[in-house]
Amino acid sequence: MSTVVDIKGLGVSFATDAGAVKAVDDVSLSVERGEVLAVVGESGSGKTVTAKTILGLLPETATTRGAVILSNKAGTAEHDVISISKKQLRSVRGTDVAMIFQEPSTALNPVYTVGWQIIEGLQAHTDISSKDARIKAVDALRRVGIPDPEVRIDHYPHQFSGGQKQRIVIAMALVLDPGLIVADEPTTALDVTVQAEILDLLRRCRDEFGMGIVLITHNMGVVADLADRVVVMYQGRVVEEADAQTLFASPQADYTKALLAAVPYVGHGTVRAAERAAARPTNWAEQPPVVEAKGLEIVYPGRFGRPGFRAVNGVDFVIRPGEVLGLVGESGSGKTTIGRAIAGLTGVTGGSLTVLGHEMNGIRERDFRPSRSRIGFVFQDPASSFNPLLTIADCVAEPLVIHGRARDASAARKRVDELLEAVQLPRAYGDRYPHELSGGQRQRASLARSLALEPELLIADEPTSALDVSVQARVLELFAELQLEFGFASLFISHDLAVVDLLADRIAVMYRGSLVEEGTGVEVLGSPVDPYTQRLLASLPVPDPVAQAERREHLWRLREGD
Repeated sequence: MSTVVDIKGLGVSFATDAGAVKAVDDVSLSVERGEVLAVVGESGSGKTVTAKTILGLLPETATTRGAVILSNKAGTAEHDVISISKKQLRSVRGTDVAMIFQEPSTALNPVYTVGWQIIEGLQAHTDISSKDARIKAVDALRRVGIPDPEVRIDHYPHQFSGGQKQRIVIAMALVLDPGLIVADEPTTALDVTVQAEILDLLRRCRDEFGMGIVLITHNMGVVADLADRVVVMYQGRVVEEADAQTLFASPQADYTKALLAAVPYVGHGTVRAAERAAARPTNWAEQPPVVEAKGLEIVYPGRFGRPGFRAVNGVDFVIRPGEVLGLVGESGSGKTTIGRAIAGLTGVTGGSLTVLGHEMNGIRERDFRPSRSRIGFVFQDPASSFNPLLTIADCVAEPLVIHGRARDASAARKRVDELLEAVQLPRAYGDRYPHELSGGQRQRASLARSLALEPELLIADEPTSALDVSVQARVLELFAELQLEFGFASLFISHDLAVVDLLADRIAVMYRGSLVEEGTGVEVLGSPVDPYTQRLLASLPVPDPVAQAERREHLWRLREGD
């Protein structure tokens, strides 16, 4: 094996108004050809800065020291990325090292076809003709599993699903056959079934093309599934390095142990469900439901004479007072549409949906408006749901002011301080702006805002999908505590079965607009009946390389059975 990148004593600091901030401190690591090195740690640990240094993608405010020795795939040339000129840097990007970015929607230019974007990279680094470049681009799309690549090469990014866009970004990275690929959180925003397909594709890149891969992730299940070696980073330093099996079997650093302990497992929710059940009154099951759906149908109207899209088709479910219903399924299954319909944000076109005693099929906004204060909403991305011009205290006070519970934000400050303390944020954080809080802190503030009006029903739409595993664990623990304290009913929407298992009393599985399975966590996750639920469960990676290898084989058998 030959070393494709060798990082020695890397230090990176950024110039700010408050002085230099050290992001990476004396990091040394190497990657061999045909090896997957996973770099893990929570946000701010320096893993992404380390990865971007390999491609020379740091901003002008960055100061670097040490060496990043990058070899070409043939092993005939070496470059120190830190010291080479910009012209030399452009020549090694794409040919010696390529990057797969976290969010394919922002990595792809929306105004150009995907074929044009792949061909652009080819022609920038080679003297290939337009005709041959198109042939190579079609071949690259075929290799990453895009159907009908001869036709799809002329399509635009918005015409592809999230998983397909990630495949296109991988095709762009593969087309020049680099020796090293840097994959920065390549599966964070994807459903577990699509994630499993992307991991299979990256594994094939390693095996068929002999590439080294630097995998940046906070998902320990993904690490167990794909990585050969693991480097754990904390506050800019490497705290542990080992092969994958050794690290998961016997972690040495306290931080690594805490990181692994924070990972949710399917089956851990049984005890909590029993605690919630024990806390309920004896006549709980006889109380009228907070939400009840019977034959629920939601159709989005078509445009320009096209037929409408049926997003939800004949769904039945009930949410009783104080109960948490977990709604799971992949993108496009209808989960978020149901959540929006319950909140009165999407119209019901068929069947019946009763929310807090109101029939939502045909309801007028003015009739439902008085009940809006009884419903809370936790959004997936608090950064975009908060007004960046308002302080956290003003954002949390907003529902109180809108619904007439307080004259203005200053009058609501006492209640806001109580809510911030309830979600374990210091009162002083109320005077900060959203960008001054971390992702986990913003999500706590979002929880505080959703609870401001003491709602009877809380709709949580993927509230932890973008969080680090350690931050996610704290937010989930907080959600469970608040649910017990305030006793609200909840619809918890997620594509992560382990997260839903921790919080939900019952789990409903959606697939292409239909509810295919429903029951307790023990029933749905312990012995799933529907083939889709079985495939969904097998697609969820577990933080154990040995067990994950068995699950991967089981998933392949399920796919062959389809």
